[in-house]
Amino acid sequence: MAVLVDGLRKRFGDKIALDGFDLHVPSGTVCGLLGPNGAGKTTSVRILSTLLKCDGGRAEVAGFDVATRSMQVRRRIGLVGQHAAVDEVLSGRQNLELFGRLYHLSAAAARARATELLDRFGLADTGNRAVKQYSGGMRRRLDLAAGMILSPEVLFLDEPTTGLDPRGRNEVWDAVRSLVADGTTVLLTTQYLDEADQLADQIAVIDAGRVIAGGSPAELKSRIGGDRIEVVVHDAVDLGTAAELLHKIAAVDPEMDVDLRRLSAPVRDRVAALTETVRALDAAGVPVEDIALRRPTLDDVFLTLTDGKVSA
Repeated sequence: MAVLVDGLRKRFGDKIALDGFDLHVPSGTVCGLLGPNGAGKTTSVRILSTLLKCDGGRAEVAGFDVATRSMQVRRRIGLVGQHAAVDEVLSGRQNLELFGRLYHLSAAAARARATELLDRFGLADTGNRAVKQYSGGMRRRLDLAAGMILSPEVLFLDEPTTGLDPRGRNEVWDAVRSLVADGTTVLLTTQYLDEADQLADQIAVIDAGRVIAGGSPAELKSRIGGDRIEVVVHDAVDLGTAAELLHKIAAVDPEMDVDLRRLSAPVRDRVAALTETVRALDAAGVPVEDIALRRPTLDDVFLTLTDGKVSA
């Protein structure tokens, strides 16, 4: 395990931030941490990156205890926070060379590493431009590159795409996938559930300082039910007829939203159920505005597990 956490506890005065937090992250994978405001995500990352001491429990990163072997941990991790840590006046290359020197690389080694990282993160053509001329996605990729100066075994990413447009987010996602393909383990906190769905091999949902659910995105989605068929009829007067037909197909009473003229029911064989529903509605002369199959999203999972609390 690249990250191994058992029973981690942390209190700030009267507030309990972590209350028996457990997490196991295999090497070479991406683990997404999701949770509402104050759930303990940032506190856990700060402890695992040796920026904060815990009050109880045990945590290892890259095989070293974060409390007793903090220096060894720091040599093996990278940390990219919510806000870019690069200097906007310097060029991309100058930034990376500066970070290299701060990590005690020789001048020649820092230059070589900067060249390697600029190429790896698609910034070779813009490496000599001032960072203030970079787009949001380019700055974030440079920030990731700075976090990779020493080729860390474990990289902590705290909301890496906050404030980026869709193109910038995709650029960062591609960079993260490239890192993982080369063997880096990534622990990701994000407020974008689709980001966790895109990147994470496993997800830990945190609430009130502990992990309340974990698994792959597909496993978490399956916990709140499988496929559903949704029907929107043209006229509200047809809701009753459509509900009876959908009940025969799904073998359960469908959920009904009268205001939206919508019916929804879980189904097992999604394609067969869709075909049968279309035929039954057509035979009954029920006009519809929309009919579709829908699978649960991580938004559904999150809201179900955390009772609708706001994510961060």
